[in-house]
Amino acid sequence: MSDDGTPDTVGKRIARWRKKRDLTQAGLAQRANYSRGHLAQVEAGHKVATPAFVAATAAALGVDPAVLYGQPYGHDDHVHAAIPELRRVLAYVDVGPDLAGPPRSLDVLAAEVATSRRLMHKAQLTKIGQRLPAVIEELMFWAYETDDPRAWNLLSRAFGSAVSLTRRLGYSGDALALLERGADAARRSQDPHLPLLVTLARSLLLMGLNEPKPALTLLDRAAANIQDDRPDAGEVGGAIDLRSAIIAARTARDHDHYSNQAWEYWGKASERIRQGRGGKPVHGLEFTPANVAIHGAAVAVELGDLDEAARRDHGIEDRTLTMLPPERRAHHEIDMSRVHVETGSYGKAESRLESADRIAPQMVTFHPTARSVVTHLVDVRRTLPEPLRRIYSRMSA
Repeated sequence: MSDDGTPDTVGKRIARWRKKRDLTQAGLAQRANYSRGHLAQVEAGHKVATPAFVAATAAALGVDPAVLYGQPYGHDDHVHAAIPELRRVLAYVDVGPDLAGPPRSLDVLAAEVATSRRLMHKAQLTKIGQRLPAVIEELMFWAYETDDPRAWNLLSRAFGSAVSLTRRLGYSGDALALLERGADAARRSQDPHLPLLVTLARSLLLMGLNEPKPALTLLDRAAANIQDDRPDAGEVGGAIDLRSAIIAARTARDHDHYSNQAWEYWGKASERIRQGRGGKPVHGLEFTPANVAIHGAAVAVELGDLDEAARRDHGIEDRTLTMLPPERRAHHEIDMSRVHVETGSYGKAESRLESADRIAPQMVTFHPTARSVVTHLVDVRRTLPEPLRRIYSRMSA
């Protein structure tokens, strides 16, 4: 809550930090490369604070974006319980842990890593946190004791899940530290494509820190290092194409030529799917026709072309969406709720949020854009429909 007893918002946090930095609205807007009017509307709660806007404003203010989002959201202690344990395992460098008992076999731990990936696709964050620290600890034992490439491979993948968890919860510093350990494990795995998966994760963190150009540079390098004769080449290449499309679209606000580049990246992924070059699903990256389709809508959203986003969304059949894991489906619903809020279609925005909440409630609870949309809807609605009231109450607890 704010000092005046009203719900805190991204806009109010931006205003507080702007005043702490002794900046006018015009001064901050110039630094962030947005108009003063846009900034004023976000601070007043009349516009939704988009991820691109928060990243740019946080960089201009010299704060972590999580500070402006109000992360980590502290209402659910269970989901945050893994953070101290993940920090503890980071202390093991060049030596494995002293376990209380024998570690589980690599086969068992491989199954645990796969389970963590499935739980991430379902956005079941608490369950991931309950399992992951022990899995990483035991894999570190195997890796340092045996130097077995398979142990390093599994450890890199486990660190990847930990990066995803901490990033979603707003612990960006922890995510960066875990990412570096995952990168080291990937290099030791003797799998030439695992470092490219680390680049995928790094690009997301760079985008959140308002560094999209370095992110694109890294992704282009990763794409150039794909070994086409490997069974996962199509999956890895397609995932890189889609990530590049989103980041290029984010960059296009400042540089128009990136708009065409965004659609070129997306087109490469689409063509890869059309030609059946998606490859075998080795890493669970969800490089599928359905995921390519919703990424097309997401590119339009990031470009600010809301009509195109709605058109693409309308062309995606329900049965296509049901082929996606819950995390991806809910993300699309959140994206479209943002589109409808920005076009003033509040009923449609509420409907899409309710859909996301049915699919993956924990994701909605901890997703900054979902929170921004909910806060905006609460502000403009005189009476709250019960589903929206329920979501808002959970976020406010």
